[in-house]
Amino acid sequence: MLLAEVVTTSAAVAATRSRKEKAAAIAALLRAAHADGVVEPAASWLSGEARQGRIGTGWRTLQAAATEPAAEPTLTVAEVDATFTELAGTAGAGSARRRKELLAALFGAATEPEQAFLARLVGGELRHGALEGVMLDAIAVAADVPPASVRRAFMLSGRLPETAATALTGGIAALDAVTLQVGVPVRPMLAAPGDSLDAALDSLGAEVTVEFKLDGARIQVHRDGDEVRVWTRSLREITAAVPELVEQVRALPCRTAVLDGETLALDDDGRPRAFQDTMSRFGSDGSEADDAPRLLSPFFFDLLHLDGADLLDAPLEQRLDALAGLLAADAHAHLRMPGVRRPDPEQAAQVLDDALTAGHEGVVVKSLAAPYAAGRRGKTWQKVKPVHTLDLVVLGAEWGYGRRTGRLSNIHLGARDPDGGEPIMVGKTFKGMTDELLAWQTATFPGYAREQDGHAVLMRPELVVEIALDGAQRSVRYPGGVALRFARVLRYRPDKTAAEADTIDAVRALLAP
Repeated sequence: MLLAEVVTTSAAVAATRSRKEKAAAIAALLRAAHADGVVEPAASWLSGEARQGRIGTGWRTLQAAATEPAAEPTLTVAEVDATFTELAGTAGAGSARRRKELLAALFGAATEPEQAFLARLVGGELRHGALEGVMLDAIAVAADVPPASVRRAFMLSGRLPETAATALTGGIAALDAVTLQVGVPVRPMLAAPGDSLDAALDSLGAEVTVEFKLDGARIQVHRDGDEVRVWTRSLREITAAVPELVEQVRALPCRTAVLDGETLALDDDGRPRAFQDTMSRFGSDGSEADDAPRLLSPFFFDLLHLDGADLLDAPLEQRLDALAGLLAADAHAHLRMPGVRRPDPEQAAQVLDDALTAGHEGVVVKSLAAPYAAGRRGKTWQKVKPVHTLDLVVLGAEWGYGRRTGRLSNIHLGARDPDGGEPIMVGKTFKGMTDELLAWQTATFPGYAREQDGHAVLMRPELVVEIALDGAQRSVRYPGGVALRFARVLRYRPDKTAAEADTIDAVRALLAP
């Protein structure tokens, strides 16, 4: 299969807003790629990333590789994938020169459309509307299997290219054979925003548990004998960075387990430290580790596997019973997420008050009958916070004036387009920024620049920031017809990707009736 076929499909996907047409175009390409034995790289590229993950090639290196395009398409998918593999494995002395040679050869063999596609793919800017949901639909169409089987296999394997290969090679039988494996992280179940505690209780009924919602980082911990491994919500492994979490799980009375929870750094009074103190331990927020790093405390709220028994499809009540049994000893009781099962309205309100008093974000109301819907954000889990918050994408920032002269201050905010297009701008804000945060923005944002001038830096939509706001209002100023009211920065979310940001529909839902 030629790279040109993938490029043509990418352009066709970008040219339509119809989810069905996007899926059909991708499905046709996947069938052809499977016939040529290259379905995994093709599926990965159409989802917006190289199969090898980040291959250590920045924009300066890409610019240095710029060359005259080839006249005719000759590059194959297999050749490009092999080059990406070599780029990802190139390190040590002479690696910069070798990277330059590999990229020069690759771009020299590519036509002009292929060069543009490769530059956006390697640079992380390939956004043509093939979001995860569209890709899963396309795999189902290509393999002629139920979408539910594709989604479940993907959530359990965590890798879309492998899911595509499984579907096209073995069909529904192979997909349904994919099960939870200790040591292979699954996509976490997510909570939908709830309008209020009363509304969440009304919608879910009396058969619920109400638990603290911490201002921490999501973790998934797998234990197999003495081996313990830890992943973030984006399925990035952080085991080496969190030895205290490893030791606590290794001490539990079990042989195998998969635990879901949150972790955060606490101060001497047991109150949560700044979110950045937690994330600095993971090495994902651009900060340097402290000389004396803050210890992390885990709080587990779900159990997906225990000693050979998978619990994903069991109701939450059964999973909570198993978790309670695992953490029954006094030595492990502090690992449980605080909460109350089947509370009356007064008890539920007390849980919320206790969470806020302790410095946490709010509560999560969960249906006791719900199975674990890996990777899904459903109404069976609803998070309730006292203020509106949104996770938005940073589209740019303006240079400040006055005491903020020389610093990147006023940030442009975008909501995710659910149809896979570019993020939709919904406002700006300079509120809530400390001097430390302003310094971090000024040092960090140019590395994400699409273009710069004397007034602003326009950025690739990759950074996610959590915004508090008083609501939304209709607006003719912004393309989505809606604008944020009194937006202020709470924190940056290095644990989230732009694909996990809130959609324009979530912003519009805040409009007054």
